[in-house]
Amino acid sequence: MTDTVIALDVGGTGIKAAIVGVDGTVLWAERHPTGADRGPAAVRDTIRAVATGLADRARAAGWRTLAAGVVVPGVVDEATGVARWSANVGFRDVPLRHLVATHLDLPTALGHDVRAGGLAEARLGAGRGHDHVLFVAIGTGIAAAHVVGGRAAAGAHGAAGELGHLVVRPGGPPCGCGGQGCLEAVASAAAVARRYAETQRAAEARGATRSRQAATSRRPAEPPSGTPSTAADVARLAEAGDPDAARVWSDTVEALADGLLAGQTLFDVSVIVVGGGLAEAGDQLLGPLRGALHRRLTFHREPRLVGATLGDEAGCLGAALLALDSLESS
Repeated sequence: MTDTVIALDVGGTGIKAAIVGVDGTVLWAERHPTGADRGPAAVRDTIRAVATGLADRARAAGWRTLAAGVVVPGVVDEATGVARWSANVGFRDVPLRHLVATHLDLPTALGHDVRAGGLAEARLGAGRGHDHVLFVAIGTGIAAAHVVGGRAAAGAHGAAGELGHLVVRPGGPPCGCGGQGCLEAVASAAAVARRYAETQRAAEARGATRSRQAATSRRPAEPPSGTPSTAADVARLAEAGDPDAARVWSDTVEALADGLLAGQTLFDVSVIVVGGGLAEAGDQLLGPLRGALHRRLTFHREPRLVGATLGDEAGCLGAALLALDSLESS
């Protein structure tokens, strides 16, 4: 009989779910909308329903389910199994591990989505073979996971790895955490798109002034340029030679290098794995980022800087690893 675990990666908009063999092979995968707009109680119901569906499917396939793993964003107390605060899904002090464990009658592990993704990249992905790994996810926000010997540190209060809230530009843009100049406010995918949009609005304002001057002198005005909506658009424009996009991209790389230098100073890892949506730019990001980090290093040992390899499946695979770890520890 094939032994399996159930894995769920709960995000603000979607839930990635899988049945994973004890050897790490994904035997079945599916996705569901989170429905966070319906409220936290509805999200809890959805998690239980998805987990039940996976357990039923495993049973029908003749697979034995040994445990379950669930990961969520925010502040997670892994020791007690409580989602302390997950703004994206509306959770506050939700005993999610207990809710899922009692519903399925299975041992259940609860973890943080980025730490779980880092765990998967360290054991199964780009960090494999390294005992000291720093995983940095750069998407709408920025967070990190420090993995040592295949274990991700959660911190005393479940909030370890908030690299995005390291202040890299004092007095800079306001951050959602209440601070100013945080790495997340300067160099996340959302920040890249916002900052480029700001340059375009400024350019359009200058164009409007020129238009009024042109109208006065009876010269035709140039039409305003469009504004891209994503960091991927900015990356493409920068590569194509758009000077405003290139400047925003360069500033982003410099800020990220400052953040990674702080991470290397604190943790002295052998490899830094960069994931998340912004990392999809590949060498356009990683190439200059390696150079910017190298220029900042003094006494530090230079870590390898590589892109993540597991994509958006990392969190779900990490949830499966947490489930398997819980069996070993028990």
